[in-house]
Amino acid sequence: MRIFLVGMMGSGKTTLGRQLATQLGYTFVDLDEYIERREGKSIAQLFEQEGQEQFRLKERQALEAVVQEYDQAVIATGGGAPCFLDNMQFINRSGKSFFLDVPVEELVNRLLNSDLSVRPLLAGKSTEELNHFMTKTLSERLWFYRQAHYTLSGNIQTSEALLTLINYI
Repeated sequence: MRIFLVGMMGSGKTTLGRQLATQLGYTFVDLDEYIERREGKSIAQLFEQEGQEQFRLKERQALEAVVQEYDQAVIATGGGAPCFLDNMQFINRSGKSFFLDVPVEELVNRLLNSDLSVRPLLAGKSTEELNHFMTKTLSERLWFYRQAHYTLSGNIQTSEALLTLINYI
């Protein structure tokens, strides 16, 4: 089974995904890291040099490649991945999807405690700008995220809670 984790930046897709993959004995794939290895450039460089539209095409190609390459994997998508092209439908056809639904306030707190320079859409934003951006972006993306097969809500999510949910599927 392929398990796709979708949600906003800072929702814990990579952290929970790594833990869950270990618990299941699956391969863990962070889609952004996969793209960086494949392209030989950072996500920030791809955005800067090629633009968001070209990046989204590369992101889709990476999604397709990961699905071809792995039958048993936990895949942490980038925050925007489900929202472009028909990626959310592709994700849902290719495995089980889980939306990590974390309140904006918690997302902002987590992001402020990370290196924003590695996130092209957030680099250089003040706390107020970050809060506004995350609120606006979440409202735009929620329609896509809610198409996930399952939703795990709240600001305290664990790989054990995900594993319990997966065991009931």
